Amino acid sequence: MSEAPDLAVVVVNFNTGDYLTRCVRSTFEAAGDARLEIVVVDNDSRDGSADLAVAAHPGVRLISNRSNRGFAAAANQGMRATSAPFVLLLNPDAEILSGTLGGFLKVARDHPRAAVIGPVVKDPEGSVYPSARRVPTLGMALGHAFVHPFAPDNRFSRAYTLAGWDRRSEREVEWVSGSCCLLRRAALEEVGFFDEGYFLYVEDVDLCTRLRQRGWEVRFSPELEVLHVGGISTAGKKDMTVEHSKSIYRYFVKFRSSGWRVALRPFVWLALRARAELVARRRGER
Repeated sequence: MSEAPDLAVVVVNFNTGDYLTRCVRSTFEAAGDARLEIVVVDNDSRDGSADLAVAAHPGVRLISNRSNRGFAAAANQGMRATSAPFVLLLNPDAEILSGTLGGFLKVARDHPRAAVIGPVVKDPEGSVYPSARRVPTLGMALGHAFVHPFAPDNRFSRAYTLAGWDRRSEREVEWVSGSCCLLRRAALEEVGFFDEGYFLYVEDVDLCTRLRQRGWEVRFSPELEVLHVGGISTAGKKDMTVEHSKSIYRYFVKFRSSGWRVALRPFVWLALRARAELVARRRGER
């Protein structure tokens, strides 16, 4: 009888071609002393990427959806289909560059109140992506949203992304990106999994907020380093820019618009739609 897995790796896929196969391969290569169960949840891809990845790695379990359920719902589906005490969510266009999953698990075990731990995330050029951030105040969010497209190094964006920190040290943060994060199942079972009202984007901020409200920690650790290409499934699609605005608005309504702030909801929605149109035009999205 084989030993129970230490870690479930869940990858949500949608038309990512060869990236998915490389992603899965990297998890096996970076396992270290961790016993893995790996699940790919495919959201009705039409490019054969999921079948190719499973053919290359027969130990991977494939869950095939008949429609694109979005990231939050599919990630929940994968997490509920596994049993390991920890779950690593990994985007299909990401690969583990250095460190081991066994070493990353040790960080979680050394911090028993850590519900979520994010790694170093780098872009294809080798730059560190600010994947661990603050949850912005309303003023910070508006400043980042409208100034960042023209002046990325503005004070609002720097405060939001913790730009003064080089990501070489471990620390507690307010939220980490769902592109790669380690989740403690006990915390998820207490607080709840992702809010499936988010189709894509911001579900990670929502989950981290709920966990922190219940006394759990969100941490960053440089023990693991990941390459994330980003945008493979969504590149050039204007509706994804709008979807991002919808997700931000959902978060605002849930956590930032009680009391007198309820009156701000229509103004925030108009600002988000204006920002989405601005970003889409600058990116040439259709």
